[in-house]
Amino acid sequence: MKYLLWLLKAAIFFTLFAFALNNQHDATVYFFFGTHWRAPLVLVVLAAFAGGLVVGALGMLPGWWKHRAAAAQVPATTEAPSPAPLAAATASTAAPSISATDLPAVRQHGL
Repeated sequence: MKYLLWLLKAAIFFTLFAFALNNQHDATVYFFFGTHWRAPLVLVVLAAFAGGLVVGALGMLPGWWKHRAAAAQVPATTEAPSPAPLAAATASTAAPSISATDLPAVRQHGL
């Protein structure tokens, strides 16, 4: 399985490498006010991809901050809940239900 994944990665790399070699001619990107940028097409595609990554990450920042602030406000509990009496545990045949307040506060993201 490990070799199959390496083979897949190598195929993707060589496909992208062949794309870059086949698209070395200059492309012109026109901006506002008569400005333009001339560069090889593969660099234009790479710049558009990198710009999309940056815009996507910046779009996710407010959500990350919101969840981080919410996680910081939840008090961390280190105490384990006290065990139920043995008679009550054996009398019930149904599985015990766990509520969200029974679970310890865990930070989901290490940001």
